[in-house]
Amino acid sequence: MSETERLPSRDQAWDLLCQYTEKEGLRKHALAVEAAMRYYARLWGEDEALWGRTGLLHDFDYERWPDAENHPYRGNEILAAQGYPEVMRTAIMGHAPYTGVPRETRLAKALYACDELAGFVTAVALIKPSKSLADVDLSSVKKRLKEKAFARGVHREDVYNGAEEIGLPLDEHIENVIKALQAEAGGLGL
Repeated sequence: MSETERLPSRDQAWDLLCQYTEKEGLRKHALAVEAAMRYYARLWGEDEALWGRTGLLHDFDYERWPDAENHPYRGNEILAAQGYPEVMRTAIMGHAPYTGVPRETRLAKALYACDELAGFVTAVALIKPSKSLADVDLSSVKKRLKEKAFARGVHREDVYNGAEEIGLPLDEHIENVIKALQAEAGGLGL
């Protein structure tokens, strides 16, 4: 990171998210992706703070600008103006395949891999009678992935391609994201 770039504190990142994102569901999605990203950072010996903040802020502009003409471009401009690291901003740009920004770093590939899957695992938890991540397992996630009507907004191709981009078998990636979210279930309300 250059000296004009800085990694914000977790509190600063949360405040920025909340400034632009009022819907609880979107905030919880941000927390879920943050948890998955921190898990992978620990697993691979990467910068957990950087990875976590990237996951937390990847969609912070989505509620205001949900269209492909603006998201994540507007958010990237805001992050750049506030001095957030370029590696973080590039990863955030790359998580949306339509931007054409290549995912060249492990950080960018992990964000892409965790985004849709974290949302999907959360959706699986919400249909459990307990509404608990503790009751989510690999087989329940894989079963629901095959059901096109379930969680229609989740792009299955991004889930499959994400696992491939990080070089893990799909089953292992799903299990990792489940573990990451289960460890943070209280903060996610699940």
